[in-house]
Amino acid sequence: MDMHRRQFFRVSGAGLLGSSMVALGFSPTAALAETRAYKLTAATVTRSTCPYCSVSCGMLIYTLGDKSKNATRKVIHVEGDPSNPVSRGSLCPKGAGVMDMINSPGRVKFPEVREPGTKEWKRISWEDALNRITKHMKADRDANFQLKNDAGTTVNRWLSTGFLICSSSSNESSYISVKVARALGMVGIDTQARV
Repeated sequence: MDMHRRQFFRVSGAGLLGSSMVALGFSPTAALAETRAYKLTAATVTRSTCPYCSVSCGMLIYTLGDKSKNATRKVIHVEGDPSNPVSRGSLCPKGAGVMDMINSPGRVKFPEVREPGTKEWKRISWEDALNRITKHMKADRDANFQLKNDAGTTVNRWLSTGFLICSSSSNESSYISVKVARALGMVGIDTQARV
């Protein structure tokens, strides 16, 4: 490097000034050593269960939003729950990618119905959705319920409708779901783990 006498004095003077400031306590290391704010510090943590299969891995879902009336909360991070006895903090690739499903613009968040003869889906309330399901189930059961088989044996079965139970639900809710389906006479009962 070519350096003439004036440049040498400038570089030497700057070095001497910098080392003198450090000796007097003006060190930039305190500013450089400042920790960055962790991105999940202000987030709200919610424990959940992975929706994909019957393993029921535990998840921690981090959301941002101050919970005020008009603020929308947004999921910013999903990770495995280390205190979950099933997965101990591990998630499979589907569970690790659940944030894409949660934040997908095509995700259906409300009940919708497509009336016969139309092409558009219209949004309805949860009460209307449950009433419609109940009405259709009742009409189908009344039309297709079998009290006795061909041999005259009492069977009390409903073969035209099946029941798909959530595979990641607890034993208690699964037990109650099966009892309700069997009480209605349903024979086709399965879980979403086999779908």
